[in-house]
Amino acid sequence: MARPPLRPSPGRPEPAQGLLRRLDGIARAALPPVTTAILLVLAAAPLGLPALVPAVVLPAVFFWSVFRPVSMTPPAVFALGLLQDLLTYAPIGIGILTLLVVHGLAFRWRRGLAAWSFLAVWLVFCAFAAGAAGLGWLLHAVLSLQLPPPMPALHLALLSAGLYPTLAFLMTRAHQAMQRAELDS
Repeated sequence: MARPPLRPSPGRPEPAQGLLRRLDGIARAALPPVTTAILLVLAAAPLGLPALVPAVVLPAVFFWSVFRPVSMTPPAVFALGLLQDLLTYAPIGIGILTLLVVHGLAFRWRRGLAAWSFLAVWLVFCAFAAGAAGLGWLLHAVLSLQLPPPMPALHLALLSAGLYPTLAFLMTRAHQAMQRAELDS
């Protein structure tokens, strides 16, 4: 007895195959670090806020390390830290080490943080921002062999904590759009 020809099942269309599907996956994986790098360059515009560059990159690295760690890899964080150091004329390594520590801790605690409410994650980020600002201040002190003023570090922590809700809102929308696209493919 002959079988009837197979028909495509109703509902979802077949996912795209081949090169386009791979390019789509690469673009989705590259979106967090690339948009963060673009945001860094835009934040480096002369606006009179010297701490804006690190205050923008810190929430992005924290957010993507918690909610999409596959896209925010340590090499990407290293590159973002290097770009931060170059844009802020900081000694090479301070931004790199600070961002890698933030990434490592956020990655380690991501399972718990991803399940918490926004307010709880924001409070944890505020602690991360204070710790990152303190680590940056300490590294500046060690490299310059003198104590720098603490106000720029405090300014960085407060600005970073204040920017987190707005940046997290935008990054959440992007993350949800990527999740929907992954479910559709």
